[in-house]
Amino acid sequence: MARHLPPLQSTVKTMKFKSPLVRGRLIRRYKRFLADVVLDTGETITAACANTGSMLGLTEPGNAVWLSRSESLTRKYPHSWELVEIPEIGLVGINTAQPNQIVSEAILAGRVPELAGYATLRNEVKYGANSRIDILLEDAKRPLCYVEVKNVHFFRTPRLAEFPDCVTQRGAKHLVELSNMVKIGARAVMVYLIQCHSPARFALADDKDRTYFNEFRKARVGGVEALALTCHVSTSEITVDRAIPVMEI
Repeated sequence: MARHLPPLQSTVKTMKFKSPLVRGRLIRRYKRFLADVVLDTGETITAACANTGSMLGLTEPGNAVWLSRSESLTRKYPHSWELVEIPEIGLVGINTAQPNQIVSEAILAGRVPELAGYATLRNEVKYGANSRIDILLEDAKRPLCYVEVKNVHFFRTPRLAEFPDCVTQRGAKHLVELSNMVKIGARAVMVYLIQCHSPARFALADDKDRTYFNEFRKARVGGVEALALTCHVSTSEITVDRAIPVMEI
């Protein structure tokens, strides 16, 4: 369903957690989708980890973490890992199921000037060769705007955020798809959402996935835009903060 974009002054909801998060300390992350945590209450639980990346630098045992809890009776693991606190970086959102909502709400609220001026917004729209675009912006007076959102949480240099932290064949495919949309007259934008407040610049980690890096360069030459956004992150909500420079080679 298309959502009409309101005027800038309109009040739009933010990505708030449905219930208070539970704090604990990370014991280990394993099998990609699981993490053992000892809660501040002393109870040890297994939480779901909605993140398929390597999460380099975020999974050290003893890191403070915050978990949400589902009331669903059918879930094997009621807790989900949402945040981790990293010294000198602060709170980092790790749940890759959140970025599309965070960016969509920021656009609807008028907090992303680079993506303003469209009449409607739709999520998960089929396009290209059997793909789905995260956000499709439409307006009768402008070309379609395809927005792909990637979650960023790789920090190995002070004040620098990087993507990706491991090989992402799916990510490279998305760059090709966006390039194809530009070729037929549409606008295409890669949004790198950094669920953290501290980074001041963004770059591609070419040593982690050279193929993605090369596809990114080709996409940029072909007219695909790149936008990096940081976030205000708290244990109650996550909202887009500001755009930071995208460093390109």
